[in-house]
Amino acid sequence: MKDARIKKKISKKKLGEITKIKEQFIDAIENENWNALPEKPVVSGFIGSISNALKVNPNRTSALFRRDYPQKPLKINPNPEISDRFVWNPKATFLLSAILVIFVLVGYVLYQYINFVKSPMLSVEKPMLKQEVTKSPLEVTGKTDPNASVFINNQPVEVKEDGMFVTFLDIGKETKEVEIKARSRSGKETVVKREIVVDFD
Repeated sequence: MKDARIKKKISKKKLGEITKIKEQFIDAIENENWNALPEKPVVSGFIGSISNALKVNPNRTSALFRRDYPQKPLKINPNPEISDRFVWNPKATFLLSAILVIFVLVGYVLYQYINFVKSPMLSVEKPMLKQEVTKSPLEVTGKTDPNASVFINNQPVEVKEDGMFVTFLDIGKETKEVEIKARSRSGKETVVKREIVVDFD
């Protein structure tokens, strides 16, 4: 291209005016000063424009350019305004809120599931173990989970909102044991058995 320009007596300045390419870039191309030029795709466009202006075979000049141009890694979207430092923004707030909501929902569902499948809590205050009973009915009291059902000697007993239950059980001289059973909605049971000593006069 340099030979064609000189042969046609066109100065670098004039060629720059024709092709709209800076004179310094034309000089760098003719002297193969690749470091003074933009990236390869841009220079390839320059080569094509100069070839057309000088009426030189663009296929040949492009081939020579590809052969002689050193391979350099392309800079990928350099942007000095972008910082690696994390900046809090509304999108991050929304994402964090969504994650927290998911964790709360998962935790709540897991908590409910565990409560549903586990055996209910059951504590019996009366009668005490091997308590002496001298009269009937016998008072039976205790506490369980509010959603559980209570059966005393297989008889259903009302459970209050706080889980407390109280009932009076008819017993005879042959009664040796009181069985208190708490059953969850899933069918899991907790059983407490209290031996008693019946001593009717």
